[in-house]
Amino acid sequence: MASKFDGSTLLITGGTGSFGRAAVTHFLKTSKCREIRILSRDETKQHEMRHAINSKIVRFYIGDIRDISTVEEAAKGVDYIFHAAALKQVPSCEFFPLEAVKTNVLGSSNVIQAAIKYGVRKVVCLSTDKAVQPVNAMGMTKALMEKVVMSTARQLGDSDTVVSCVRFGNVLFSRGSVIPLFIQQIREGRPITLTFREMTRFLLPISQAIELVEFALEHSTQGVVFVRKSPACSIGDLAHVLRDMFRSNVPIETIGVRHGEKIYETLLTGPELALADDFGSYYRLRNDTRDLNYDLYFSIGAAASSLGEDYTSHSTEQLNREKIRVLLESLPEMAQELVNAGLR
Repeated sequence: MASKFDGSTLLITGGTGSFGRAAVTHFLKTSKCREIRILSRDETKQHEMRHAINSKIVRFYIGDIRDISTVEEAAKGVDYIFHAAALKQVPSCEFFPLEAVKTNVLGSSNVIQAAIKYGVRKVVCLSTDKAVQPVNAMGMTKALMEKVVMSTARQLGDSDTVVSCVRFGNVLFSRGSVIPLFIQQIREGRPITLTFREMTRFLLPISQAIELVEFALEHSTQGVVFVRKSPACSIGDLAHVLRDMFRSNVPIETIGVRHGEKIYETLLTGPELALADDFGSYYRLRNDTRDLNYDLYFSIGAAASSLGEDYTSHSTEQLNREKIRVLLESLPEMAQELVNAGLR
């Protein structure tokens, strides 16, 4: 079956990360791309990925999205950009917020401007549930990235480069996420450390994250945000399931909520949800096209925008321990972990 990306050149910023590696593997299997470019700043990860993938159509560009000249060099002749490069760790962004601004906001602007300059067809920027009603620097800078996308989109026509966002919750088995941490603690015989047992998080397999990006490329118009509907679970239940799967009896300890953490995450606010289009597995949030006529902000409102509850990891479908286990057992990453532990 022909793919939308056959004959196209793709650029993935931050392509040596969890999403980038999975995306490259996916497109090599499903498409006949002319070329797939990886732009990242870590030469060690690029070296490892180059040897692991061993494909002539995958090319690696060393550079930082903070430097627009390196972004422009990578963007020449590109058809589609998946913008995944970011500072993602909450603690590091809390301690160095200006670094988060430089990468997540200014670096994202560089990617978008380079795409416009070289006539890229579409750019999809990866955002996060932490960008909604943010309480930490990482979420705040991702929220500003979304605003940069929307502001730029207002100035572009339908025939120009289309810029959009996707927003999703925790990607399972992504680097730095909670499941690899819990597995490492189990493997080393240390206690599983929880911040708060009733804390909930959205659960999204990385394959569904890639599907969301593909869907956005198929259906995006200027400045829209696509959100993947996702189930959630409590962190306490997740820890219990993982311990059972690895046949461990390590204790589970509560260490308290860390600075910058929420008890639950939000993918769409009530006002956003009231105006969103329902695409079955996805929501589409259309760009706010209001201009600088301030009457639209202060004198004229929209009744529907104040209705409804937020779409959160507390209000979405809640997975019990049995369903969590079924989900985890469906993941190839989990299968490999169980093989490594001698349990399969």
